[in-house]
Amino acid sequence: MMSNMHRIHWFDEQIRSGRFPNSSWLAREFEISRRQAQRDIEYMAISLRAPLLYLAKYRGYCYEDQTYRLPHLYMTEEEQSVLKYLAHRYRHFNHEQSDVVKRVAHLLERFTAEEQKILSRPLPTFAASPKLLQHFELLSHAITESLKVHIYYRDFSGERQFPWCPLKIISQYNADYVIGYETDPVQQSALRLEGIVHVRLTDQTFECNSDMQLSGWEEPLPVRKPFIAEIRLKEVQQTEQWQGYPIRDKQDQIHAIEFYDTEAFMQQLFISEWEELISPGWLRRRMQSHADTILNRLQNSNHAQVK
Repeated sequence: MMSNMHRIHWFDEQIRSGRFPNSSWLAREFEISRRQAQRDIEYMAISLRAPLLYLAKYRGYCYEDQTYRLPHLYMTEEEQSVLKYLAHRYRHFNHEQSDVVKRVAHLLERFTAEEQKILSRPLPTFAASPKLLQHFELLSHAITESLKVHIYYRDFSGERQFPWCPLKIISQYNADYVIGYETDPVQQSALRLEGIVHVRLTDQTFECNSDMQLSGWEEPLPVRKPFIAEIRLKEVQQTEQWQGYPIRDKQDQIHAIEFYDTEAFMQQLFISEWEELISPGWLRRRMQSHADTILNRLQNSNHAQVK
């Protein structure tokens, strides 16, 4: 079935040819209801700002402004992948203006399916590296097809590899997680997508039904205020974000940065360049504890090699 973008282009061509098309023409040409055809015309007028003018004399439409051109409505597969990921993130946004953001998520999901152009409006922004997008796509496909995957995972406890049955992807506090299990559907856990080093699809399938998804993962996320970290950076950031995290305030090189997921933010600190972590104190102590643990492991490894 052709998308409404094809119908709109056809309608536009009829107008430019001086044929004065109407909803009846559109419905007959594409074998759709007249009501659906009228919605396409309304979409052109409202969302695409087409200067449509109905002339009763010809029982059809023309352009009041002949210089009007339809915006570029087609996206590459890469652009659709990015919008699909953003739709997922906006769908799970549960903080300021969450209702507005979730409506945008619904629009993004429609646009990725129908190649429509998103309106420009200030929105929350999220870091989306090519690697993260690839993992998101592979896991989404595995969830849809109930395919087992093989995951190479890294977190503060170390690195490990294991098979995984992915059930769903959720977002919590600026981080994405895939919910699933290794062997027992009852023993479900969450893996942070940023911690996935590599994911490989297998040809093995697993049984998946609604009973497998525990109710705990379906509960709405609590709305809470973000943590604020004061960090001295080498240079003053020219944008309103640092590594995808919003900057609430900045004074010279000291930046007040918002975050929700402590583990994800700490992981970002370990791989990013910065001069000084000024506050909060509890975050400094946790970073120090993890750093000491890593140093101890390295020292033990050196002693073992000497022996």
